[in-house]
Amino acid sequence: MTDPTKDRSALAMGGGTMVGLGIGFFYLTTSVFIFVGCILAGIGVGLLVAAFIPKAKE
Repeated sequence: MTDPTKDRSALAMGGGTMVGLGIGFFYLTTSVFIFVGCILAGIGVGLLVAAFIPKAKE
């Protein structure tokens, strides 16, 4: 099992989600669909970053 303190992929996904959430709050008064789109884009960016982070060695 990998050590969760050395696994950075979950941090990348969570960070991307938080960035998408923060950007989406600016567009929340415009449209709810843009807000949800920003959250989904943040998750997507987090998944892309997590794919390029090297895995922790045991």
